[in-house]
Amino acid sequence: MSKPHIFKLLAIDDDPQTLTLISDALGDEGLEILTAENPEAGFEIFQQVRPRIVLLDLLMPGVSGMDVLKRIIGSDPGANVIVISGHYSAESAMEAIQQGACDYLTKPLDFQRLRHRIASFLAEAEIRRRTLLLDQELVRACQFEGIVSRSPLMLDVFARIRRVAPHFKTVLINGATGTGKELVARALHRLSSASPGRLVACNCSALVESLVESELFGYVKGAFTGAIQDRAGLFENAGGGVIFLDEIGDLSLGAQAKLLRVLQDHHVRRVGSSISRSVDVRVIAATNRDLRKMVRDGEFREDLYYRLAVVEITLPPLTNRREDLPLLERYFVERFATEYKKPISGLSRRAQGLMATYPWPGNIRELENVVGNACMMVEGRFIDTNDLPERLRTPFTGDSVLDEDLLSLDEVQKRHIMRVLSRVGGNRRRAAEILGLGRATIYQLLSRMKLEGKDASA
Repeated sequence: MSKPHIFKLLAIDDDPQTLTLISDALGDEGLEILTAENPEAGFEIFQQVRPRIVLLDLLMPGVSGMDVLKRIIGSDPGANVIVISGHYSAESAMEAIQQGACDYLTKPLDFQRLRHRIASFLAEAEIRRRTLLLDQELVRACQFEGIVSRSPLMLDVFARIRRVAPHFKTVLINGATGTGKELVARALHRLSSASPGRLVACNCSALVESLVESELFGYVKGAFTGAIQDRAGLFENAGGGVIFLDEIGDLSLGAQAKLLRVLQDHHVRRVGSSISRSVDVRVIAATNRDLRKMVRDGEFREDLYYRLAVVEITLPPLTNRREDLPLLERYFVERFATEYKKPISGLSRRAQGLMATYPWPGNIRELENVVGNACMMVEGRFIDTNDLPERLRTPFTGDSVLDEDLLSLDEVQKRHIMRVLSRVGGNRRRAAEILGLGRATIYQLLSRMKLEGKDASA
């Protein structure tokens, strides 16, 4: 049988007699009592031991107790701090509560009240412990092939994946950037009869126009300068399995015609060869663009669209499944806490509130990036607002329009690019067209602005 967890209590007071009274009065409460007569020494003990409860004298020589309170809460917003003062003041009491204190007691201490308050902390800690276990069970229960959700919208997606996976030949996955299209593709592959075969991924937006055919279908020795040996293309490499064509909307019309021919004939011909090779491969295409509109605008072949969209799966943005936000936060905190070997329990209420109001234009991928970065930066057990990126702490809203007169040109540019990216679902190519920039330029801007451009535009 495991030993019960012993909670630590730290008392910081420059009066040795008060510390002795606290130790004697609370010694039988199942607590490990730590004391410090010096505020600096007390804060050092706090950082080393991370006690759940702190009794802090407000008036001490040298350092203000209020300053120590701010440092403690700033270091660990989950700490329960009770401020003690020899002289009651409504102003100081309100300030202490606003700075994060849980209670405000006056000397001489009412130990009966103090015991009752500590008992409530311990009860709350037990509730949090049980809630954490339930949250962990919920995360495990709400996973489907590596996708975490309990949203009715996503449960419909899961049901569709189950029905489609055993039978599909081609599937089109629609969804904004960062909604998890590749995860859906992997789920379809794992649940299909092609699962023993490979899943070969191709980012269509990264294909150079002059090399699309050789990348997809391969080439023979001597087909062009540099072709020093025969090479199979991605379709042949995926033989017996699945090829995942991500960002299919970025293929040129010429490349679309070549792809259509392969989907119709199930044969590929390497560049420079006159021999066709049969390929048995399932095709999953994904896009964050509106292919129907592209068909109407003449930017995407109608026959290819209908060939790909035999089955369509559409993923909702995170804003339409906000009930998943706490679940996803818990999932990513657990994952990164394990990866970084840090004892992170979760997010503070302030951080949860901030994340709940953020629009998440980069969807799940942006949330993963934010939580991962916060887990790397946090020093305490709880992620607080200061551990989150500045854009979450000062998000753009309609109320901030008046402030743009006082912003730097760099900040105005940053906000405008983010708004455009959000409106086009994170599509780099479309955003570059609207902004009048080259795609390489917008990559550089996103990287320089430290907006996680790598993730937000993938």
